[in-house]
Amino acid sequence: MNKLTYERPAIIRQVDGLMNKVGRPAPARPFDEIDGVRIDDLVAQYGSPLFVFSERTIRHRIREAMQTFSVRYPRVQFAWSYKTNYLDAICRIFHQEGSIAEVVSEMEYLKARRNGMLGSQIIYNGPYKTEASLKQAAAEGAMIHVDNFEEIAALEAVSDELGKKLDVGIRINLDSQIYPQWDRFGFNLESYQAYHAVKRMVSGGKLNLVTFHCHLGTFILDPWAYARAIVKLLDFAAYLRAEFKIVIRNINMGGGFASSNTLHQQYLPGEQVSPSLAQYADAISSVLMSSPIADQLNLILESGRSLVDEAGSLISTVRATKRLASGRRAIVLDAGVNLLFTAYWYKLQILPVQPFQGLSEETTVYGPLCMNIDCVRDGVVLPDLQKGDRVAIRPAGAYCFTQSMQFIALRPACILLGMNGEIDCIRRAEVLEDLVACESLPDRLAGEPAHQQDTRTSRVISISR
Repeated sequence: MNKLTYERPAIIRQVDGLMNKVGRPAPARPFDEIDGVRIDDLVAQYGSPLFVFSERTIRHRIREAMQTFSVRYPRVQFAWSYKTNYLDAICRIFHQEGSIAEVVSEMEYLKARRNGMLGSQIIYNGPYKTEASLKQAAAEGAMIHVDNFEEIAALEAVSDELGKKLDVGIRINLDSQIYPQWDRFGFNLESYQAYHAVKRMVSGGKLNLVTFHCHLGTFILDPWAYARAIVKLLDFAAYLRAEFKIVIRNINMGGGFASSNTLHQQYLPGEQVSPSLAQYADAISSVLMSSPIADQLNLILESGRSLVDEAGSLISTVRATKRLASGRRAIVLDAGVNLLFTAYWYKLQILPVQPFQGLSEETTVYGPLCMNIDCVRDGVVLPDLQKGDRVAIRPAGAYCFTQSMQFIALRPACILLGMNGEIDCIRRAEVLEDLVACESLPDRLAGEPAHQQDTRTSRVISISR
């Protein structure tokens, strides 16, 4: 008897209204405007695809976050995560609203300085920091979070060169019952690696530890994971005070708050299951406020995704339609995973821009790249979209632009819709010159391509058997 092939079970969410005697209901209205500005008008002026960001949404979200946390804990500071979206205009909105900068590379550090941040207003994270950037950051008073033992030695060399002891932080990873556990970055707490790193700093006598940094991961759906982590950090801080007389002044819990996006493995949409800012704030502040050293600790948060994701949309146009071998309908957009890298992890919403009618059905949404992996959504219920129709893909404010790439296609323009109806192009669409500007062509390759041989003078060789 042949053994049957195992097929993994799958749960597929049913869409309301699929089976009834009058057919499938259509959504109430198209997604045809953002902050009162018609999407068709934006595309007519700036082209498709097109990133559109709402300044009103960004300011509302950061103000809500600051209010939510500050009423629960008196000393809280937000730091804008540059890697989430490092367009200058976006960063400056957050800085205007009181956020300092959190960067993870030399490039981002220089960008933050360009955007008016003083060194003392920059948190420098990341697993690799160049020696030049470490020296600049230390000289300018940035808060450097040590990620590995090599950085301890590098910072000691900087301390010698600058002739002063440096205040630093240490990145700690730990078990907060979020799995898989992020243990690539920093020093592990449970294995005593973090303790040995601190002891190494103390032995060197050139670094003054003042900050714990603990970023649990991304899209954390359990707010109490932060509380469990803080309990461990506070215990560690008490131990270090007793043994080394180290006084921790700052606890930086990184980011990881979920947006309204939906992970591929989620059954329900993200907006129904993602915790609110208040839930995160309750979990974090309840532990901090119960600590005997609550009046001595500053709370730092580097939330990025949850503050900007809903503020961004990517407008795209249908360029072709087809039927797959399975019979499923498919559409080809002019925006793919080159602009929507997050599509690999999230079920991005795809909303028709124009009025529509007729039967909706399961549709696979492809991008324009000549790559089989260029799939924005493997299956999503959409109306009968035709060539020239437009869709809004959202939320696309977090990581989509910063992870976009010049692969097969150039990157589009980015538009910011202002608080008072302003429409500003904050990054123009790329042209070919942008792609080749850094290239250098050797002289031997600079001539005209060889012309094909004149067919009248070419030899024809026949081979007979």
